[in-house]
Amino acid sequence: MSLPAGTGRDGAGGPRGSNLRGVRAHNERLVLSLLRSRGEMSKADLTRLTGLSAQTVSVIMRALEDDGLIRRGQPLRGRIGQPSVPLGLARDGAFSLGLKVGQRSLDLVLVDFLGGIRTRVTERHRYPTPDTVVRFAVSAIADILSQLGADERARIAGLGIAMPFHTWHWWRTLGVPEEALLDWRGRDIGAEIGAATGLPVQVQNDGTAACGAELLFGHGRGPRDFLYFHLGYFIGGGIVLNGSLVPGRTGNAGAIGSMPVPDGRGGQTVLLDIASLSVLERMLGEAGEAAERLWDTPSEWRFPVPLVEAWADAAGRAIAAAAAAAVAVYDFEACLVDGWMPVPVRSLLVERVRAHLAAIPASGIDLPLIEAGSIGAHARSLGAASLPLSARFLLDLQAFASAGAG
Repeated sequence: MSLPAGTGRDGAGGPRGSNLRGVRAHNERLVLSLLRSRGEMSKADLTRLTGLSAQTVSVIMRALEDDGLIRRGQPLRGRIGQPSVPLGLARDGAFSLGLKVGQRSLDLVLVDFLGGIRTRVTERHRYPTPDTVVRFAVSAIADILSQLGADERARIAGLGIAMPFHTWHWWRTLGVPEEALLDWRGRDIGAEIGAATGLPVQVQNDGTAACGAELLFGHGRGPRDFLYFHLGYFIGGGIVLNGSLVPGRTGNAGAIGSMPVPDGRGGQTVLLDIASLSVLERMLGEAGEAAERLWDTPSEWRFPVPLVEAWADAAGRAIAAAAAAAVAVYDFEACLVDGWMPVPVRSLLVERVRAHLAAIPASGIDLPLIEAGSIGAHARSLGAASLPLSARFLLDLQAFASAGAG
């Protein structure tokens, strides 16, 4: 099952529908995309939703089942006639690696076809450099692959990397000399890691990647249009329009951290200077707390509650201002808020954004719904891992919607 990246099961890499193999590859991706978004379905449901003939769907299902990409569920009894047998994605049908390059930590995950994290390797640092990232990635990938059997290794679609763009700009905020980050200007770590590991590699902005994880692995059917806020060391984000991730001309769409917002003292600043975890880190340090523990695990923080609440209130006010400004440009249905934080802290932040947004005058616009994201702290790592899976097996979501699956 070792196929070139970006092709269908039969290796067809030409334009969709350009030949019979291209049509078959497209139809297989369509079926896999439907099962990805809607869960288990019967052959009759797939026939109805794809618009393909029952015979064609049967051939596709048989091929995908032979490849181990789909599996049969338990027969649904209690109806007239033969029991219906639902089909769904096979958890072990494919795997992918995802690397998150953060300002305070590195995170490499092995993810299965359903988005479950099988293995995770992390390393904390003071700031990222190309050399440390490449070294970590090559070593961690070798370690993970050594624990897999030959069939599992053959089912790895590739490596995705989620990383902040223009890393060299942030030396002052990180508190390091300017020259410490200059190497990022001329290095292509994706190409370097790919050459060292032999894996196909894709790179995406970390905020966009986290948004992609929400779109691909999120719970239930979310809004068709939303602005996504992800709080890491810096706040970042992504844009989804008509159910499709929008990376933008340079891949940096949703760079909401640079949005001007009120600073709470009668002046202006940018969103990342208020609503980032770097701000909480600084507040913890000034209070004599062990601020580095912020990056150990997001499942539980043991910090003074009043301090975290004060940060959440200020961050919520700034995010509300950014959300109101964004819907004046495009009428997003919702804004989703997620990040590297415990679920109760995320809930508190969402509540504060809602409260501050309700107090903003909204003449001539409809304010968006404010909801929590459904992925959580590892959204960037999962988003990175989703890149090879999407490129190898799934349809572009916009094409998917136009195919009648929306």
